[in-house]
Amino acid sequence: MRRWYGQDEVPHDWGRSVVTIGVFDGVHRGHQRVIRRAAELASELGLPSVVITFDPHPDEVVRPGSHPPLLGSAKRRAELLSEQGADAVMVLPFTLALSKVGPDEFVQSVLVDRLHAARVIVGEDFRFGHKAKGDVPLLVELGEKYDFEAEGVPLVANGDTISSTAIREKLAEGAVEEAAHALGRPHRVEGVVVRGHQRGRALGFPTANVESVPHTAIPADGVYAGFLVCDSDRYPGARWPAAISIGTNPTFEGVERTVEAYAIDLDDLDLYGEHVAVDFVARIRGMVKFNSIDELIEEMGRDVEQAREVTRSE
Repeated sequence: MRRWYGQDEVPHDWGRSVVTIGVFDGVHRGHQRVIRRAAELASELGLPSVVITFDPHPDEVVRPGSHPPLLGSAKRRAELLSEQGADAVMVLPFTLALSKVGPDEFVQSVLVDRLHAARVIVGEDFRFGHKAKGDVPLLVELGEKYDFEAEGVPLVANGDTISSTAIREKLAEGAVEEAAHALGRPHRVEGVVVRGHQRGRALGFPTANVESVPHTAIPADGVYAGFLVCDSDRYPGARWPAAISIGTNPTFEGVERTVEAYAIDLDDLDLYGEHVAVDFVARIRGMVKFNSIDELIEEMGRDVEQAREVTRSE
């Protein structure tokens, strides 16, 4: 798959293509329907399919401080888009200047002059151009002007409307199974493993303290079953069943919210400095403040056993 950051990286001899546009945060099942439709059309026409996405999130540029929690990094988004059949992904830097470009100018400069669009497939709620003045009917009209066909696709799966906003709300409630259903896979949090207070090791459950990237959608505080994923020179293609804790460690009067994952039965991993991912499969319980360390250790043992059972079925 080709990956371009900005329009200038598109080859000058790039021919006609089928294009789809959107933020595609999470690349959920509704997004997947749009991207697959574009890939199918591209195959029928013998053309490459190109997905345009944006970074940072447009909301942060148009309304600073309103950045929504992201369901995936730009890199992860590109990987998922490729899995859905995209031949190329263009990450378009969303700037204040771009936000002021009108619908007609955007279509001409990006879709026509750069990507030579023959077809443009978008979600039926797609908006574009300055102050989001452009919509699907206008895109169809501009297609007649610039010699491409445009189509809006409903963001639905099995009759259910899917939205990134609704998925964020489910994660904020800790409903990771419902979020996974809408995403078509477990929600993932990525980051680098950093040194924490190392309490887990002292308690018999050494955890990887994952420092997530800014604006990541973190599920509600609690304990979860899932997987700790690492693909490095030291641990190529690793995916370990894990018990995952999110919260401030109230038993120890903590104040910093952390994401910590214990790879079940693996007490000798050296993950400091490694980039890892945590996939959330099911919520085991909410966060609790225990009266003693012994009570905490007993509960952690039960949490690990539940996580073991849940991930075994996965």
